[in-house]
Amino acid sequence: MPRLASTKPKRNWHGWQFTAPFAIVFVLVFIAPLGYALYLSVFQNKLIGGNAFVGFENYLHALTDPQFWDGFLHVLLFLIIQVPIMLILALVAALAIDSARLYASGVFRMVIFLPYAVPAVVAVLLWGFMYGNNFGLTANINQLLGSDVLQPLSGQWILASIGNIVTWEFVGYNMLIFYSALKTIPVELYEAAEIDGAGGFQVIRAIKLPAARGAIAIATIFSIIGSFQLFNEPNVLKPLANNAISSYFTPNLYAYNLSFAGQQFNYAATIAIVMGVITAVIAYVVQLRGTRKEV
Repeated sequence: MPRLASTKPKRNWHGWQFTAPFAIVFVLVFIAPLGYALYLSVFQNKLIGGNAFVGFENYLHALTDPQFWDGFLHVLLFLIIQVPIMLILALVAALAIDSARLYASGVFRMVIFLPYAVPAVVAVLLWGFMYGNNFGLTANINQLLGSDVLQPLSGQWILASIGNIVTWEFVGYNMLIFYSALKTIPVELYEAAEIDGAGGFQVIRAIKLPAARGAIAIATIFSIIGSFQLFNEPNVLKPLANNAISSYFTPNLYAYNLSFAGQQFNYAATIAIVMGVITAVIAYVVQLRGTRKEV
């Protein structure tokens, strides 16, 4: 009896060909560095014995490290105060532009977004020049007043000064996210609200804010991640405010100085992983709450 030909379909690799470039880059720039950081975090360079496996000893050290928790409290306070202010300003700007009552709204939108287009280092240097005690805008105002009433680079005000820089940089970015969400609202909803006699604030409360809830959740998650990753601003301002910004002012700055100044690569990798886990957990909780409210 003749054998029947196999009817098994031939495997199609076209999908893998399309995703292969992304998969290769993803493995090289994310998976491989993450795996190497995990590898470094379970080793310790000892005076006797060289690089030795220590298991979770570095993690236990990080959890009891006062310098790490001091930096963590800085970014946590930054998150609690700066992020709501920035998102509220961005939302107000988006609502104002979307209201169609703002004169030259296109110019207004471009002006608000423009600071985000400025390179981060340039933006910090610009504000650092204005914050300087011996030069720039602050020094000129103090000289005019005949006192040192303005001290934005002092230990008391440095976190607020950094928050001002970050707010200036990212209000436009978040405004664009909110504005894009508002533009997806069907015109029929506005027409129905007008027929029902709803006022401007009623439209915002009943239509616009619910429609922008998803965008607000996304912007909040991005802002949380950015707050815990705070590094560029304190690192650039440190030469100008050396007494106010320590080497462990934020966890990322602490990990950077441990690695490049202290040659403690293993412990620096541990700090980075601990902060990554904390950031992921908090961002997930916020996303979960935002999803439940939307449902």
